[in-house]
Amino acid sequence: MREVVIGILLPFFGTSLGAAMVFVLRQQVSARLRKMLTGFAAGVMVAASFWSLLLPSLEGSASMGKFAFVPAALGFLAGVGFLLLLDVLTPHAHLDSHEEGPKNSLRRTTKLILAVTLHNIPEGMAVGVVYAGFLAGETGITQAGALALALGIAIQNFPEGAIVSMPLRAEGMPKSRTFGFGVLSGAVEPAAAVLTILAAGVVVPILPYLLAFAAGAMLYVVVDDLIPGLSEGEHSNIGAITFSIGFVLMMILDVALGG
Repeated sequence: MREVVIGILLPFFGTSLGAAMVFVLRQQVSARLRKMLTGFAAGVMVAASFWSLLLPSLEGSASMGKFAFVPAALGFLAGVGFLLLLDVLTPHAHLDSHEEGPKNSLRRTTKLILAVTLHNIPEGMAVGVVYAGFLAGETGITQAGALALALGIAIQNFPEGAIVSMPLRAEGMPKSRTFGFGVLSGAVEPAAAVLTILAAGVVVPILPYLLAFAAGAMLYVVVDDLIPGLSEGEHSNIGAITFSIGFVLMMILDVALGG
């Protein structure tokens, strides 16, 4: 059980550590560094979505024969639709959004924190779904594989925490308060994971659908929030390079630990 608790908390620790960069870095994250971090995070999330979520979803539906793709396809589209609905119903802000003028500072800050917090929910659900399957003894889901997913999300959350906290610091917000907002944005992840595990009785029977749901939600974040930022400003291949590094690193973690 201790290993499960550690896995649930890992993504939160990643966000908190990234937010703590306000105590180390003096200035706002540069455009080049932001692209590096964003590309790396996107690569990790894409790899985690496939190897840790979609692949187990397909394996869990193998008994359906030629229709084994149905739970993965429906769950994936439902995850995309869920995040799309959140974007429509709530004030949405991309990680690199910018609105001029001091009157918009509070509004921009609120939108940024809300956007990141909402998008952390499916990541917490992803960890919870995998651990719920592991605790239920589902084949194809190992403790090491669940840990690989949690570790991958934690790695992705580190640059996200920095990307969120540093702009708030640049607006003049005190370091301690900026750090606090960064930590709070990640607190929803262990909460979502625990709630998902507690609902294991409901989760396990539809596990293939929920694994794919988490994958769809995570990939929506990548396409909608992360990738657009890689093409803004002066042309650079640094985002594509760090994307590849993040993707390969997460693939290695999942295969090596989950095998």
